[in-house]
Amino acid sequence: MGVVNVTPDSFSDGGALRSAEAAVAHGLDLADRGASIIDVGGESTKPGAERVPLQEELRRVLPVVAALARRGLHVSVDTMRATTALAAVDAGARTINDVSGGRADPAMMPTVADLGVDYVVMHWRAHSRSMQAEAVYDDVVAEVTSELLARRDEALAAGIPSCRIILDPGIGFSKLAEHNWTLLRNLDGFTSLGHRLLVGVSRKRFLGDALGGRAPSGRDAATAAISAWCAQHGVWGVRTHEVPMQLDAITMGAMLRVPGSG
Repeated sequence: MGVVNVTPDSFSDGGALRSAEAAVAHGLDLADRGASIIDVGGESTKPGAERVPLQEELRRVLPVVAALARRGLHVSVDTMRATTALAAVDAGARTINDVSGGRADPAMMPTVADLGVDYVVMHWRAHSRSMQAEAVYDDVVAEVTSELLARRDEALAAGIPSCRIILDPGIGFSKLAEHNWTLLRNLDGFTSLGHRLLVGVSRKRFLGDALGGRAPSGRDAATAAISAWCAQHGVWGVRTHEVPMQLDAITMGAMLRVPGSG
């Protein structure tokens, strides 16, 4: 899943795609390099970020979604708003990537059920401005699993078919570095929950911290190491800013899986 941030304040490449034309070109390039899904987002979810108004989110993402969909790409939209999800699917999106797992907008899950598209349900506790204050766990694997399955059950109750649900443990969202590493060491528990699993670690701070404070632009090799680990453990997809290195890592990780493990 290749990332297209149509935002001025994303932690990795905020402001790099200042126009819809630049964002579309970047999405096409990611697809040419091997991304299966292009994930378009108009609202930064980095720690401390403030929300953008609905109309601004729509202005940022809809032209990009429409243009990429017209080129035949599988487009995902990274949004917490049902109104944006509806408009994006009307414009050609085929997946809604909701980092709040339906908690930010109670209309989201019923809307997605009516739309009949894939839905990424991520583990989430609070909006960006306060989410790190919620990074308190006695057993991070057990608690994230329990809370994520509760959101899954809400999605099922809203009418979203099980086959449309993709789970995401929410690496970096209301998580400290130690929580992120623990969750990654326990991916088998999440891949055994009966749904496709998406993992997003691309260029995140905890990778840079492990490398002595390296800047986001220097974290792609570290991201690739995690991509290989994810592939080795049967993860369905990884969300990433860079594609060729990640594809090579995924191929190697898949080759290292135990024969017959699936």
